[in-house]
Amino acid sequence: MRSRQRKLIGAIFMVFFVVVYALLAMVLAQATALKVENAALRLLIFAVLGLGWAVPMIPLIAWMERRDD
Repeated sequence: MRSRQRKLIGAIFMVFFVVVYALLAMVLAQATALKVENAALRLLIFAVLGLGWAVPMIPLIAWMERRDD
């Protein structure tokens, strides 16, 4: 597969993943974080939910940036 094709497929998947992840993160935030009284714990929950999308994207980005065979 050529580099341009990998980047197109990866970009489409990233957009789809981030939209779905954002919706799930909002549901989790409403269900858990807003019911927590401790502000520091609430901040930690929001930080983890806000940055959690990046970890699954690392292998995809590595695959997208691979050189052509």
